[in-house]
Amino acid sequence: MRAVNTFPVPEMVPELIHALTRSTERAETSGVYRHPLAPALALLMTAGLCACDRSAPPAPTPAPTAAAAAASFGGTDRAWIEINIAMNEELTPLLALTTAQSRDNAVKALSAQVNELHLRELTDLRQLHDAAGLPAENPHEGMPMPGMVTPDIVRQAAAAEGPAFDRILREQVRAHLDQGVKLAKSETTAGVEPRTKALAERMISDRETLLPKFPPAVK
Repeated sequence: MRAVNTFPVPEMVPELIHALTRSTERAETSGVYRHPLAPALALLMTAGLCACDRSAPPAPTPAPTAAAAAASFGGTDRAWIEINIAMNEELTPLLALTTAQSRDNAVKALSAQVNELHLRELTDLRQLHDAAGLPAENPHEGMPMPGMVTPDIVRQAAAAEGPAFDRILREQVRAHLDQGVKLAKSETTAGVEPRTKALAERMISDRETLLPKFPPAVK
């Protein structure tokens, strides 16, 4: 794009040069060398520079479209996100029963710790879900599988109190954590989307830290 020059550069150059020559001759005669038109020449040079071609600024890099972002998720990434959303959502109703059904303060504190962790994971999982363009309906919801706390299990826990409830809670949380580690390890090896794999790594670490607090039931 060419900048518009409003200063009459071509027309003024001969006049300024002639005036400067006459001024110089008078200065040489008087023994005093001054350039009274130096400010005008400085302005002339500045105006001349402004008349140069200026390249247009580079166009900003367009942000990736939603479709392009979704394309970065592979099949393993998508399935892992959906399964973990379903598993976490099915676990939280069981954890919510702890305050009323358990009489053990240590169990209540541990349940609260697990609940906080899983709610935080759900926030991250749902963001990945949206970025991957997954449907609102989760095909894994309520699916009977290892580590999935079904509505029937929640009903059984709601009917139990004290040690009986604590036993159900510990067994279900342990199964949930153990299955979560297995699924997350599969994501880290077969997944392709970086944020999803990073979340899987974090979930492995968090679950392996919690598992010793839920020892297997003594038979």
